[in-house]
Amino acid sequence: MLIYPDINPVALSIGPIKVHWYGLMYLLGFGLAWAVAHFRATKPWNNWSNDEISDLIFYGAIGVIVGGRIGYVIFYHFDQFLQDPAWLFKVWTGGMSFHGGLIGVLLMMALFSKKTGKSFFEITDFLAPMVPLGFAAGRLGNFIGGELWGRVASADLPWAMVFPFADSHPRHPSQLYQFALEGVALFVIVFLFSQKPRPVMSVTGLGLFGYGCFRFIVEFFRQPDAHLNFIAFDWLTMGQLLSSPMILLGILLFVFAYRNNQYPPVK
Repeated sequence: MLIYPDINPVALSIGPIKVHWYGLMYLLGFGLAWAVAHFRATKPWNNWSNDEISDLIFYGAIGVIVGGRIGYVIFYHFDQFLQDPAWLFKVWTGGMSFHGGLIGVLLMMALFSKKTGKSFFEITDFLAPMVPLGFAAGRLGNFIGGELWGRVASADLPWAMVFPFADSHPRHPSQLYQFALEGVALFVIVFLFSQKPRPVMSVTGLGLFGYGCFRFIVEFFRQPDAHLNFIAFDWLTMGQLLSSPMILLGILLFVFAYRNNQYPPVK
């Protein structure tokens, strides 16, 4: 088994200013999304200007940060919020939720749709291949920060890892599982699928379905939040509960997309 490396969560200190690795991972995710967006904009069926791409990334960043924080507070620490509503704004204490970030992004994309005149699903289809890169960067940030570790694993598992700040048991490095599945694998699947003209909603549907399935699987290896533990059946976690509607919605969007068979306009 392996021992978690002693990584300083602070990447850079300049006087009283501390730059954390987790924050840098967010910047990396947005930077990768911007690069992929510009690459995809070269395709004739993706009618996007440079200014629209910059605005899209900005709107997405607002949705991720605001929605992620609100989702974390509501989904995972609502009792603490009721006791101290101001805790919602104490972002320096940490805590972001993917599902909250997703809702935030979708709301911001609805606003972006009104601003640009592009249809909502035309926007989300263009955005979907970029999102897994943010997942990948975020999960690396979780690993570097030594948070969200996995469940106890067999000591015979070659990559089982001891997280000293958790306990002395070998555990699944679930952050790296999520990096590999929700990040790298999902990016490859959705990106390759989007390399040809696809019916409107199909790329979005595939992205939702893929993330929901990967997250549902990884939750069996990730340690449930201590204050929540299992939601039901002695195995269902909050992450699985929130991912289940994504799987169903992804299937519905994908099926409807191919039944409707409507393609985005070509520039």
